[in-house]
Amino acid sequence: MKENQPCCAPRSTNEDLGVAIPIHVSGEEHKDTVLLEGGNFLMGTNSRIGYQHDGEGPERTVTVSPFSIDRFAVTIDQYSEFVEETGYVTDAERIGWSFVFAGLLPDDFEDTRGVQAAPWWRQVIGASWKSPEGPQSTTQDRRQHPVVHVSWNDSVAYAKWVGGRLPTEAEWEFAAHGGLDGSIFPWGNELEPEGQHLMNVWQGSFPESNLIDDGWYGTAPVGTYPLNPFGLGEMTGNVWEWCSDWFGTDHGDECYDPDGPISGDGKVIKGGSYLCHASYCNRYRIAGRSSTTPDSSIGHLGFRTVRSEGI
Repeated sequence: MKENQPCCAPRSTNEDLGVAIPIHVSGEEHKDTVLLEGGNFLMGTNSRIGYQHDGEGPERTVTVSPFSIDRFAVTIDQYSEFVEETGYVTDAERIGWSFVFAGLLPDDFEDTRGVQAAPWWRQVIGASWKSPEGPQSTTQDRRQHPVVHVSWNDSVAYAKWVGGRLPTEAEWEFAAHGGLDGSIFPWGNELEPEGQHLMNVWQGSFPESNLIDDGWYGTAPVGTYPLNPFGLGEMTGNVWEWCSDWFGTDHGDECYDPDGPISGDGKVIKGGSYLCHASYCNRYRIAGRSSTTPDSSIGHLGFRTVRSEGI
């Protein structure tokens, strides 16, 4: 598998698109957040189940300062409130299209362009956060699902509106572990302990057949699965989540509140999604990581926000 293969995060190639205009409006603080004291933890992995070219390793001791984090990924309801109050227009809406998983499109959907290396990703004209599968779709019955088709730019704009920011990759990993240092998943090291499905990922043969043993074909509402020991939901599976860092594979010796390279081509995304399967994208682990460009929007990529805290 090649680095940054588009199975996880196809990239927008609209080079004429500018950075989203910052929103200087103070939204209310999220009410459902978790305050974490920070501290030392083991970041990354030396395990062979990971992808060496993704820069998952080496495993290293990292320290993060206290911060608070949203219990769940930002929902369609929350993002809708932001758009209604500010009039914000997302990158996908400006571009006019976004990437949609082909399996979510109706059988009679018009022909669409696919990503060459990952044909299950289709370019759907009119797809956006409020029309996830194109103009014929709606979010009416998905208001508590994570918002998707939001770029890094769109996510930063929302985070500023609520007085927050996106997490660093280190903060995200610290939160996902929930105090279980070195664990593969937020609950431990078994994918399905005692046969339980604890996250929303693909079961069956990808991309032809999803057995839906975990209950969901596409996104699931936030709070569907058990919380990790820190009280955080869906840190893996369901939707990938944006981080603030530029993507890089040389982690150097920065061990206190690391925030990644000073520049790059793509931003880090973490956690995997409802499309992850061990046969092609075993990145639904805490150490798993990928990246895409800041203006890219995809039907399985969302975010949550954090705030620096003093304890």
